[in-house]
Amino acid sequence: MSTTSTYSRKSRSIAGTLGRTIQHHPDADVSDLRRDLAASRIEDHIAAQLAKAPPLTAEQRERITGLLRGSAKG
Repeated sequence: MSTTSTYSRKSRSIAGTLGRTIQHHPDADVSDLRRDLAASRIEDHIAAQLAKAPPLTAEQRERITGLLRGSAKG
């Protein structure tokens, strides 16, 4: 049986590196790896949602871009 991961190869690679680093170097600073993994998983989720959605309007794209830049108002 074949399984399909919802995460990209990049996300899985970072997760593997993070896990191995924690296992073999428990005192290592893994904050960069955790940040990279979070960003990669966010990218995966956004890409999956955009693939399913109809084209966004310019206003919608600007609003979403504002969320990423931290300037969006809720």
